[in-house]
Amino acid sequence: MSRQRRRAAISLPRGVHRIVARGREYFYYQTGRGTEHAGERIKLPNDPQSPEFWVAVRQAQGIVGSVPTDTIGALIDAYETAWPGLPRKLADSTKEQYRRSLRVVRKAWGDLQADSLRPSHVQALIEKIGAKTPGTANNVLDAMRAMCRWACGPRELLGRDPTHGVVHFEQGEGHKPWSPEQLAFADKNFTGMLRRAYVLGRYTGQRISDIVRLGWTDIDEGGFNLRQKKTGVRPWCPIFPELEAEMAKWEKRPGPFLLQDSGKPFTTNGLWKKLDKVREDNPEFGDAVWHGLRANAVIRLRQDGYSTGQICDAIGMSPQMVERYSRYADRKKGGQAILVDLKERKQDNTVKRWKTGNRK
Repeated sequence: MSRQRRRAAISLPRGVHRIVARGREYFYYQTGRGTEHAGERIKLPNDPQSPEFWVAVRQAQGIVGSVPTDTIGALIDAYETAWPGLPRKLADSTKEQYRRSLRVVRKAWGDLQADSLRPSHVQALIEKIGAKTPGTANNVLDAMRAMCRWACGPRELLGRDPTHGVVHFEQGEGHKPWSPEQLAFADKNFTGMLRRAYVLGRYTGQRISDIVRLGWTDIDEGGFNLRQKKTGVRPWCPIFPELEAEMAKWEKRPGPFLLQDSGKPFTTNGLWKKLDKVREDNPEFGDAVWHGLRANAVIRLRQDGYSTGQICDAIGMSPQMVERYSRYADRKKGGQAILVDLKERKQDNTVKRWKTGNRK
């Protein structure tokens, strides 16, 4: 991607305008541009990926005095403007989550010198947030950790990583898998595109944001090979016989498997509406979510004896997430094994009481 195209892809704040003249680009800040109430036109630096550019923007917005470029706020600005040029691209959903989380960081330490931030400060903030919302605290820590990794090293924007040693809050066991009754109901009653989405989710373990993108062109020697939208990971999902039998009934055409009646591809929101309708009409589906099928896929592979590493390759999930989704199934399987063992022991003791070897 050319330098100008990378810059054009940057999301500029309200009031900032990009102008191209004679092959060169210029940036200006002006409120109310093109209206009777247009404000003063202020020239900005020409590189929107530099901290100086964002310092100038903040000053133009009315922040009094000089804003240092080595504050946490300036570091956040520099990190967000660098996203288009990162070697590993961030999904739009990840960017939005990072923006929300970094707003919390900016509010807490925006004007603090970046190199003054220490792990004890980060730990205190994460504990304060986590006391009420552990998930939010973990998201804030993830966003900070990503930014600090980017700022350290060759860029030399940070001398040390202030997130070092700060740990996540314990999370639950992940999204609840669909129950055997819910799976049986779906097998019997789901039709059309809802059924396609269901079998794709159940037997590939992919997120709904990737399910809506899957199509015939993503098949690679008996499995799906599709880069995940959220993480950029490219798993290789085997096409299990159950899914293969379903796919044999589908028409072969370009584009995704899931199409609306209008011929347009389904969105994640569209699939949620379909599942919400099922949940409204069937109370037993009240706790079923699309992501739960991701847990079902992991549990199925675990119970079939596949290793954590193999499941990671097939689902595109971290080892920690595989273990989290597998906990319930592992505990249940372990408990059932104890029950079987107890029954066998009881049976052995009963047999020994009879000298003839006959059972009651």
